[in-house]
Amino acid sequence: MSYTVGQVAGFAGVTVRTLHHYDRTGLLTPSERSAGGYRLYGDADLARLQQILFYRELGFALDEIAQILTDPQANALDLLRARRRTLREQIDRLERLVEVADRAMEVQQTGVRLTPRERFDVFGEIAFDLSYATEAEVKWADSAGHKEAMARAAAHSQEDWARLMAEAAAWRERLLAAFDAHEPPDGRRAMALADEHRLHISRWFTDCPPAMHLRIADDFVTDARAFALVVPPSQQRPGLARYLREAVRANAEASAEGRAADDVDAGVDIEVTADAESGGDEGKAEPEGGSRGGVRCAC
Repeated sequence: MSYTVGQVAGFAGVTVRTLHHYDRTGLLTPSERSAGGYRLYGDADLARLQQILFYRELGFALDEIAQILTDPQANALDLLRARRRTLREQIDRLERLVEVADRAMEVQQTGVRLTPRERFDVFGEIAFDLSYATEAEVKWADSAGHKEAMARAAAHSQEDWARLMAEAAAWRERLLAAFDAHEPPDGRRAMALADEHRLHISRWFTDCPPAMHLRIADDFVTDARAFALVVPPSQQRPGLARYLREAVRANAEASAEGRAADDVDAGVDIEVTADAESGGDEGKAEPEGGSRGGVRCAC
C-alpha cells in the first residue's frame, strides 16, 4: 500500500516540508511516484522513516543518521554509546539546574525578608548577587554553619539589619583608613580589624572561628561577588581584597599561636603548622563538615 506525503506527515507527526527535505538530501526518498509525479511512500519507506525519527529523538544529526542507515552494523552501536554518554551528561546538568532553581526559590523565601524599598534603605550599595547566593546554597546545603546563618538572617528584623549594616559601615571606614594609611596587613591595627569582622559574623550569623574566617576571606580574593558583600565596588581599591585576606590570615595564625602557647603552659604537647606564604590549608582546623560553613553575608 502506498501513502501520499500528506498522509505520511500526519502518521509521523512531521511536516511536509521535513519530508521534502529528507527526499532532497537522500535520507528518505519515496519508492514510488504517482502518475502526476507526486511522492508515494511504501511500507519500507515508513519503516526507514521510523528509524530516522528514532535517531532524531536521540539527538543525532541528519548526516549521522544517514551514516547509521547506510551501514548500521558498523556504526550504530558506537554512535549509540556516544549518544548515551552525551545524554547522561545533559541529564546530570539539568538535574543540577533544577537543584539550583530550587535553592534559588529557597533563598527568595527564607533569606532576608525585606521589601525592595526596605532593602534599599538598609543595604544601600551592598547588593546581593542571586547567582552567588544560589551557588552558596547548593555548595553549602549540608553545612550546619550555613543553615544557622540563613536561619538567623531570616529572623533579623529591619531594625536588626539596620544595626548590622551600620556596624559594618563603621568597620569598613576603619578598614579603608588603615589600607589608605599603608598599615601592614600583619600589623596590630589590621589584625584587630580582621578579628572585629570575624566577631561581627559570629554575632549576627554563625560562630566563626579563625580557621573558618580565613576560608571566607579566601573568597574575597577569588570571587568579586563575595568581596562586594563586604565592600561595595564604589569603595574598593586595587589590592584591598588581598589586604583584608592577609590581615585575616595574620589574625588566624596569631590566634593559633596563642592557643598553642596556652596549651604548652597547660602541659599539652602539640605541633603548630602554618603556611602563610603559600596560602595553603596545612595546619588549619577544618570547620564542621569539612566546609567553610557557607557564610555569605553583607558585613
